[in-house]
Amino acid sequence: MRSRRSEVSYTARQRSYRLLLYVLMLVGCVIMLLPFFWMLTTSVKTEAGAMRMPPQWIPAKLHWENYAVAWGMAPFGRYFFNSFFVSITSTIGEVITTILAAYAFAKMRFFGKNVLFAILLGTLMIPGEMLLVPNYVTLTRLGWLDHYEALIIPWMVSVFGIFLLRQFFRSIPDELWDAARIDGCPRGRYLWRVVVPLSKPAVLTVALFKFLGSWNAYQWVLMMTNTESMRTVPVGLATFSSDIGTAYHLLMAASVMAILPILILFFFTQKQFIQGIARTGIK
Repeated sequence: MRSRRSEVSYTARQRSYRLLLYVLMLVGCVIMLLPFFWMLTTSVKTEAGAMRMPPQWIPAKLHWENYAVAWGMAPFGRYFFNSFFVSITSTIGEVITTILAAYAFAKMRFFGKNVLFAILLGTLMIPGEMLLVPNYVTLTRLGWLDHYEALIIPWMVSVFGIFLLRQFFRSIPDELWDAARIDGCPRGRYLWRVVVPLSKPAVLTVALFKFLGSWNAYQWVLMMTNTESMRTVPVGLATFSSDIGTAYHLLMAASVMAILPILILFFFTQKQFIQGIARTGIK
């Protein structure tokens, strides 16, 4: 009887903990989604409704024409083209360089490998703001100011991506390389035909991180571009802010259009993204 009571008590405590956990997760979800909901509702308000105090969460009338007005206030077609072009090309370049470097640090033996990897990780501690001026001077002397090269080439290598893929590559058994070497497979073919397919979740995670970073880049693009034809979507959003104020309803409409490609991308790659994060570093 006493054992049964203890089991019932343990089950009740487990249910209480689980209920509390679900409540906390629900509260956290609401807190994170609240800004997006406010952005979406503000995008279909009038200018007066966006500035109304106290705030009106859901407007009485939805003004979907805000999206057309926001699109026409700036060359957003060109902005979206630049964002897609820069994000895709820099992502492809970073994935290639990251795979090669991560495989070398994970599976190859060469003199000073651990020291070089430690120095590589040490660069993560350097604030990016310290490199803005030297990089700007260097790229200006190369004649890349207001060109795609300045927005793509400096960002085709990621120390974090190398570290992430290295941890994943280390979990791949060395026996696969031994078997491939017996069959006469060169190391390059083994990398692209065996290692990369087995590491698909981690590779997609690196690519998704890079695409998000390139799409949301603002400060570097603002520094390295002088004309509207070279600007990307985040920089283009500044069109709705001026000395006399900000058109928040149009800014929110443009922001919704800006994050829509990211949401679609994450919707189709969330499974691989979660697997890549969960399995990285597990032997």
